[in-house]
Amino acid sequence: MIQPYDTAFAELLTDSYQRVVGTPMPRAAGPAGLATARWLHDDAPFGVLAHDGAADPLFVYANATAQRLFEYGWDEIVGLPSRLSAAEADRDERAALMSDVLLRGYTNDYRGLRVARSGRRFWIEDATVWNLVDRHGEFQGQAALIRAWSDA
Repeated sequence: MIQPYDTAFAELLTDSYQRVVGTPMPRAAGPAGLATARWLHDDAPFGVLAHDGAADPLFVYANATAQRLFEYGWDEIVGLPSRLSAAEADRDERAALMSDVLLRGYTNDYRGLRVARSGRRFWIEDATVWNLVDRHGEFQGQAALIRAWSDA
């Protein structure tokens, strides 16, 4: 199970982003490893979420910004079906996005309606969604980097 400061997972996120999207993921300057994993989880000014590659994917990672945005703690969001990040009425649009990303590798400048644990609806904006692909080319799931959000 992935932990908040999992250095291997932070490396998968950042390396996969660069390989798939073609630009480096914004991150803290300085040493890699644990320092990057801590910064990505605790201090990144953007939300990062990732789910596994199952037919009904489960969240495996959410940084502190994403946890605050979706109103879940680590132990609540990890293992949650990622489809629940959208209200039932918005799940078809979300599923279409994820299928498109699966085929194309990534999308930039995504905007979509999401729902927090409390039922509060909000827009995620200027998001990049990409396939998590390890160094061996194996699909590991999908991730999203959310740069902005606003109330719906």
